[in-house]
Amino acid sequence: MGSESNRSRRDPEEFKCDAVARERSSGKTVTEVAREIGVSAEGLRNWVKQDAIDRGQGAPGELTSTEREELRRLRRQNREQAETIEVLRKAAVFFAKESDR
Repeated sequence: MGSESNRSRRDPEEFKCDAVARERSSGKTVTEVAREIGVSAEGLRNWVKQDAIDRGQGAPGELTSTEREELRRLRRQNREQAETIEVLRKAAVFFAKESDR
């Protein structure tokens, strides 16, 4: 179990792919495989589900990993732009007050 855990810290995506492949090919339950590789059963279950979605086997409306990452990127970008807008708004108010003096 120790070597599996060390590998997960070095390359998490490869570890996830290996874990999903192991679960699919082993004939064991998710819980058994999760215990063997040192991750939570719920975590492995989520990886297996996301792998199915990424392969086009998910329910309609479920986001692929690429779509999820793009959504995270866009949300982060929106948050940063909202912060910039707020700073500019405060600066405009400040300078408007200064010009009135």
